[in-house]
Amino acid sequence: MGRVHNLIEQHGRQGALSFVEDRKEVDVAFDFMSDETGGVGFLFSGWCQAALPHRKQPDDHVWVIETDHTKLLVEPGSLHTSKGVVRVGVPYGSRARLILLYLQTEAIKTNSREIELGRSLRVWLGKLGVSIGGKSMKEVRDQALRLSRCRMTFQVAKGKQTGIVNQNIVDTALFTNDDTGALLETVKLSEGFFEQLKHHPVPLQESAIRAISNNSQALDIYCWLAYRLHALPSDCQISWPALYAQFGRSYARLRKFRENFLDSLKIALAVYPEADVTANEHGLILRQSHPAVPKRLARKAGLLISE
Repeated sequence: MGRVHNLIEQHGRQGALSFVEDRKEVDVAFDFMSDETGGVGFLFSGWCQAALPHRKQPDDHVWVIETDHTKLLVEPGSLHTSKGVVRVGVPYGSRARLILLYLQTEAIKTNSREIELGRSLRVWLGKLGVSIGGKSMKEVRDQALRLSRCRMTFQVAKGKQTGIVNQNIVDTALFTNDDTGALLETVKLSEGFFEQLKHHPVPLQESAIRAISNNSQALDIYCWLAYRLHALPSDCQISWPALYAQFGRSYARLRKFRENFLDSLKIALAVYPEADVTANEHGLILRQSHPAVPKRLARKAGLLISE
């Protein structure tokens, strides 16, 4: 168990604040430890190694992340309007990540690539503490549109083999209209993406996602650690330049990235008490840790996780 979690157990939420400078770290850890709702989500392993942008990009901008083992390319989609064909831009931020997580979780749990949204998505986002009205729902609709239109390419290397997923995230989407505007009602994941998801799912604690649902960088780090730590054969040093290549695409300078990354790392570790991670001047040291989701819980959620 992490230091902040031990402090909360020994001294309570308020008492822990006397020993920890970052109040947000204590609050997130306390929320996670107090959450008895449970639940398991699933994410394609490729998303744990390369993620979407944190902030809005120009509508015609192509998003590219390339690491030692993974390359992600996301091309913006188009929309036919009364003014002609316009670009809608690539998805970004925490809302896009939460929608992606919902789609993949439902696909795994139902073993179907056709997923109902609408009210179901609203309920799920509400469970994660995301407001389902006003500006927040407008943001959700915008990200749903971007996700349904964009085209992605995942290139994942394993040993001497390279696998490629090159197609839309979804095949078909259905929109209806009500007094709040266009709502995504049903969606069908593309067959290729669905097959990759079934073969390479990463289980995540919904209570962890709930506690950091508004922090896109902390979400990325948590998902990455959930993917990496339990499978490590030995200690692993990850350099700052390597971390910058994977997580720092939105930052112009390594120094600024490093400062913000360390803040987000604290938040990610606050919802992953089992994680054994140390930061130093060279980067991060990762050590084999218990999975973010115990295997018995993953099995109970309807999936036998392969090694």
